[in-house]
Amino acid sequence: MENAGYIALSRQMTLRREMDVIANNMANLNTPAYKGQSMLFVEYLESTDSGEKMSFVQDIALVRNLTEGTMNATDNPLDTAISGEGYYEVETPLGPRYTRNGVFRLDADRALITASGEKVLDDGGNPIVLPPDSSDVTITRDGTVTTDQGPAGKIRVVRFEDEQALIKLAGGLYDADGQDPQPAEGSEVVQGMVEGSNVAGIIELTKMIQTVRSYSSTGRMVNDEHERQRRAIQALGGSTRT
Repeated sequence: MENAGYIALSRQMTLRREMDVIANNMANLNTPAYKGQSMLFVEYLESTDSGEKMSFVQDIALVRNLTEGTMNATDNPLDTAISGEGYYEVETPLGPRYTRNGVFRLDADRALITASGEKVLDDGGNPIVLPPDSSDVTITRDGTVTTDQGPAGKIRVVRFEDEQALIKLAGGLYDADGQDPQPAEGSEVVQGMVEGSNVAGIIELTKMIQTVRSYSSTGRMVNDEHERQRRAIQALGGSTRT
């Protein structure tokens, strides 16, 4: 394959991976607190044996869109959404993890847990447990949880210096990857609301169409170059026999 073919192939490989990212965004249009992702591309230069520079395209990272999703009202007083930056801290078998998904419920021990079962931690690093037979749950803007029997704890909301460095895990969780959580000053906890996905379906659909067109046009260019080389070989072979 000639240099032009290698360059075109590198473009097609990155376009295929970009399509995977777009498809994942589309699949999470209705996932609470999901943050859309996009690929970061750079130019990659490679020297040939003749000293010629070849310019490839390379994807080096995924970038999250950190803008806040739309707030959606629910009928569940345990549901919350974070207005502003920040993450809830939850307990997992591997240690504390972080999420913006505030779809909460109570387990059999009346501990406040996430939709996937992780216990929500208070500002002291302990699970928030509601008293037996308590009712009338109220969650204030600073995260304080109270019932008809009094305060039950304060939901911890933290922030990080570099949100892009957080490692995305399954279930809407993030690993701090060594960063120290800091108080999310200025952020508020809103009761009875859930943050929606920040993915815009029409934008992702437009990106998908553009990606498909780019992939197809690059494929046609590769095929045209292959056909040009085939005709040149045939012509040279015919002249040699003559």
